[in-house]
Amino acid sequence: MNLLLGTFTIGFILSLLAAGVLISFRIFNFADITAEGSLALGASTAAVLITSGAFGPAAALLISALAGAAAGVLTGVLHTKFKINALLAGILVMTALYSVNLHVMGKSNIALMNEETVFTSFNRLLSISESANKTVLILGFPASVKEAAAAALAFILASSGGALLYWFLGTELGAAMRATGNCPQMAAALGVNTELMIIAGLSIANAFAALSGALLASYQGFADVQMGIGMLVWGLASVIIGETLVRDKSVGFAITSAIMGSIFFRLLVAIALRFGMNPNDMKLMTALFVLAALVLPRIYKGGGRFAGAAVK
Repeated sequence: MNLLLGTFTIGFILSLLAAGVLISFRIFNFADITAEGSLALGASTAAVLITSGAFGPAAALLISALAGAAAGVLTGVLHTKFKINALLAGILVMTALYSVNLHVMGKSNIALMNEETVFTSFNRLLSISESANKTVLILGFPASVKEAAAAALAFILASSGGALLYWFLGTELGAAMRATGNCPQMAAALGVNTELMIIAGLSIANAFAALSGALLASYQGFADVQMGIGMLVWGLASVIIGETLVRDKSVGFAITSAIMGSIFFRLLVAIALRFGMNPNDMKLMTALFVLAALVLPRIYKGGGRFAGAAVK
């Protein structure tokens, strides 16, 4: 049960990354690889702030999200103002962020095992001692109280992030972003500053990615400069798998499907590892899952267009 709870916890944490990918990939049709650097930037920023003792865990998460937002702004500016290809702009910023993350941390990784994080703070709020090894019954199976609390907090944060994104996309600004993604020419004709919308959208997307990285580092107990490598594919897998589970492309269902896809994909990974898959093959398996999610709907529909249309 602890393994299952851990799987759900990481699935909920990475659902915030999936929400960010949903914004860039589905709303703007922008393959923003900056997310890989932003996730590591969020983790490294949170780790440095937490270990310094100058900021609390919640403040560290907020500042980490702002750092990711700044990275998204840079990518957006390179693309819109300097007319650099979207993919190339993301690659440039992601590459630069690797060195930035090394400078932020001062080394390749930082341990957080004995530091105050949002998870230890939540445990204290629930009067759960870090040294205690109590268990509870969940669906008849024994589970660690701390793992159950971590899963509950991850669920609360993922749900809150999804609800906040749903609210934002329903505002006038959010509608302008969706209009820009669906038809930039029409949006511009209606007086929408499409370049500003793209910059703002990438900023929000990378803020979600950085927040996911900060939470992942807090949960795993360390931040590493390479932890963002391959995470864009993970986010895409979550979005695409979620779309196969939930066909409705309205805003609320799109966000829900991204969260569901993240959890389902993490379950697939956990099952594969449980049955003896070599951990070195995880990236390969991730790519194969994404490929299957892209190809199978086309085969099922007789070669028709893949159902993953833009968010309505």
